[in-house]
Amino acid sequence: MLRRLLLTLLFTLLPSFVLRAGPMSPELAQALKIYRAEGANNWAYVQTTASSKGQSLVEHYDPSKPQFSRWTLLKKNGTAPNESDLKDYRDRLSRRTNGTAPNIKDQIDPATCELASDDSARASYRFRLLTTEKSDRSAAHMNAVFTLHKPTGTIERVTLSSFEPFSPMFSVKVAEAATTIEYSLPTTERPTLLQKITVRMRGSVMWFKSLDEDMTVTYSEHTYVGKKPVTP
Repeated sequence: MLRRLLLTLLFTLLPSFVLRAGPMSPELAQALKIYRAEGANNWAYVQTTASSKGQSLVEHYDPSKPQFSRWTLLKKNGTAPNESDLKDYRDRLSRRTNGTAPNIKDQIDPATCELASDDSARASYRFRLLTTEKSDRSAAHMNAVFTLHKPTGTIERVTLSSFEPFSPMFSVKVAEAATTIEYSLPTTERPTLLQKITVRMRGSVMWFKSLDEDMTVTYSEHTYVGKKPVTP
C-alpha cells in the first residue's frame, strides 16, 4: 500500500496544463505551454529507482520500440534479474504507462499563481492544485512550485508539497508529503530532459504503523532515438 500511495503522489500530481487566464507572467505562461512533465519526446534513458527501505530497480526505456517492449529490467536490488523477476516484471508491464508521467490536465489553478522568489536567473511561482476527481483527497492539501530558468525560458524544477496533514484514504494519515522533479537545461545539442525525482513521505497507517519512506528516481544515459534530420 505504501508503494501505491507513493506512486499516486508521484504520478497523479505530475502536471500537464490547460492554461486559463490568471495572474502569471507571459514568460511563465510560455514556459508552461511547452513544458512536458516527462521531458522531451524520442529520448531513451536508464531509470534507477531507490527507496529508503533498501529496494532498487534499474530499467531501460526506449520509446522507439513497440508498446510493450519499451521497458527492460536491468537490475533488481543491485543484481541481475532472475527468471521469476523477469516474469513478474513482464506481468506488470501490461498495466504500466509507457512514459514516466501521464498527461494529467487541470492540476494547477492559474488564478492562484504567486511569485515565491525571483533573481536575475530564476523565478519561482507557487500554485494551488485543483481537485479534478472525486476520489482525489490529496490535491486540496498540496502546493506546486515551478522554477523558471529565465535565460532559456524553461521549467527547471517542479516541487509538490503538502502544507497541512491530510488523509488520502481511510486509516491513513499523511503528516508530510513532497515530490521534487528536476530537469536539465537545454543546450544546442539537447532539449530539456528529466533528471531526477525525489519523493518524501511521513505518516502512519491505523495510527501506529509508520508510512515513513523516501524514494529517488534518477535518469541517465539519455539517447535520442527519433528520426534524424535528412541532410542534403
